[in-house]
Amino acid sequence: EVQLVESGGGLVQTGGSLRLSCAASGFSFDGYGVGWFRQAPGKEREGVSCISGYDGSSYYAESVKGRFTISRDNAKNTLYLQMNSLKPEDTAEYFCAVSATEWSGQRLCIPAGGLYGMDYWGQGTLVTVSS
Repeated sequence: EVQLVESGGGLVQTGGSLRLSCAASGFSFDGYGVGWFRQAPGKEREGVSCISGYDGSSYYAESVKGRFTISRDNAKNTLYLQMNSLKPEDTAEYFCAVSATEWSGQRLCIPAGGLYGMDYWGQGTLVTVSS
């Protein structure tokens, strides 16, 4: 059974840091496109950062560039998101997801027709940034 389990969310003050983890099981992580997405209350889900399993390209949403860093450890089947200089507008439920499709990092993170082409999703971890 494929499972993605996020951890590392919590409450942090503005300017603080958090490191999210996504542990994958039931399949081999290597070669899959991976990404972090978030959804704030009343807003649509958005792609935060993605890495292609096809060409290794990465993508960051403009709002997180220079503050967030995505990384993966294929040996541990784990995806990470280091979040620095957090802002109240980063408050959201954060989800990890994987895709077997050979897309670029940008294509993984940007929906087509309102849909993301990810095959599996985690349950999410809540990040709250207080002002």
